[in-house]
Amino acid sequence: MTYTFFDFLQLIGSLGIFIYGMKIFSDGLQKVAGHRLRSILKEMTTSRLRGIITGFTATTITQSSTTTTVMVVSFVNAGLITFIESTGVIMGANIGTTVTAWMVAVFGFKMQITPIAVSLIGIFFPFMFFGREKMRNLAEAMIGFGIIFIGLEFIKNSVPNIQDNPEMFAMLDGLTEFGFASMLIFVLVGTLLTLLTQSSSAATAITLVMLFHGWINFPIAAAMILGENIGTTITANIAALIGNVHAKRAARFHFVFNVFGVIWMLLLINPFLIGIDNVMQYFLPEAGSIYGDTQEARAAATLGLSLFHTTFNVLNVVILFAFVPRIITFVERIQKDTDKSDQAFRLQYISAGLMSSSELSITQAHKEIELFGKLIEKMHFSFSGLFFRKQKKQEKFLKKIAQREQITDNIELEIGEYLTKISSSNLSESATKRIRSMHSIINDLERVGDLYFQMSKTFEQMDNEGIKLPKEAVTEIGQYLDLVRDTIKQMRKNMELSNGNVDLKTAIKLENRINEMRDSMKEIHYKRLEKGTYSAKAGVFFLDFITRLEKIGDHIFNVNEALAGTKLKRHSDMTVGR
Repeated sequence: MTYTFFDFLQLIGSLGIFIYGMKIFSDGLQKVAGHRLRSILKEMTTSRLRGIITGFTATTITQSSTTTTVMVVSFVNAGLITFIESTGVIMGANIGTTVTAWMVAVFGFKMQITPIAVSLIGIFFPFMFFGREKMRNLAEAMIGFGIIFIGLEFIKNSVPNIQDNPEMFAMLDGLTEFGFASMLIFVLVGTLLTLLTQSSSAATAITLVMLFHGWINFPIAAAMILGENIGTTITANIAALIGNVHAKRAARFHFVFNVFGVIWMLLLINPFLIGIDNVMQYFLPEAGSIYGDTQEARAAATLGLSLFHTTFNVLNVVILFAFVPRIITFVERIQKDTDKSDQAFRLQYISAGLMSSSELSITQAHKEIELFGKLIEKMHFSFSGLFFRKQKKQEKFLKKIAQREQITDNIELEIGEYLTKISSSNLSESATKRIRSMHSIINDLERVGDLYFQMSKTFEQMDNEGIKLPKEAVTEIGQYLDLVRDTIKQMRKNMELSNGNVDLKTAIKLENRINEMRDSMKEIHYKRLEKGTYSAKAGVFFLDFITRLEKIGDHIFNVNEALAGTKLKRHSDMTVGR
């Protein structure tokens, strides 16, 4: 045997180049797609058939069914789509993953692609230094595409030669002598290969190379492809472990759907492969049977395997489409809704981890920030209740404010960590700016939560000491609270707009009114002290409320500025014209 450990390391390195190229290609395509990818994913909610098209399109863009299904699990966990709506996307992702096999089979074995790949890198490399971000992203995708085929060529050259290493072939050939049991063994091999590479595309490429070099025959390669269809579901199931019950069900559906498909295909595998062979002989008669041992036959076999992969996944969707409601019922039975942790507080949009692209991850974080804004509005309602609801409800409001203040701390920490993870990837300029703005927003919102909590403690102290504010002072605080509430509502509207389409004029008007009302209330406060309308201590409490409410207004205005992507120099003396 001439195959050494150093040769094996070269094979692992070649595989690494292939997977790295796939990642660069995928990242570049996703950056080029940008908002369009998000709009494609929104279509998944309309019908199961549209979901299949969406899953196919998303997987073609991301070049990974695993990425698409993990994305779907995240969306289900976030409540963006239901478990039932996710099923169509998962089925479409199975079909979309076959595109990579065709790409590798057509370009990797039928033609000398390496010189073209290197030339492609040479053409697009200068565009990496262009000012236009779109051109840089496209260049990144094309460079990744070139690296994929350079890696594939390295893999082909690193696979041990059968003639020089008969012992290795004898060991592998020994596993093919058990009839149908051999098919089951190589289904397991395909599953494990996908788990090891964490990429069904990489596992498929390895299978194609092994088939091309004659290490395995066509039926064994087909069995490995079936195993890779099971292996690709494992990552989504792992991602769902930290998700809610609906996310777990979406991941289980993918596993069950693919396993059912592999079972019926194994029962029909021999006539099915004969059919594939006949089709290939019809279209490529010069190559002969794909079971042949010539170079032409093995090259045709790689195309036949891609045809098998696509036909199997399309037929699996067609056959099982009508049975999807029954599969859903089965999955719901094995994954029951008994997880109590789902009822506790949790982040809704980002708890399943990073999405497949930074663009989608940033969108998820923004949705979480929108919920943060909603929580602040609830804290405002609870604080207002201390003044204007019955006394027996005050304890309930105090408890809610304290709980929600703890939640705001957790939200800031978790969103901040999530944004930091996004920042570690290769980001566009606009994405970097958005992340910085989001860091600023969550910091301001957390400070608002702190201020409401501090005011609730001030109210509690005032109540414990039996100090009462005069009716007109309570009315003035109520009017100030109404103005701050309007400011919070405007902030939440701007959160829904974002991306620069923010109504800063209204935000400036409200900020000016808050400052004017604060000054007016301070004047009235000093007059009350002079007249002896309330004690100095009651005056301190009153002043504390209006000062902190004005600070809340400042923080909310900071949020509006961050959403707009601008920073005004001064908050006081601002006018709409500026």
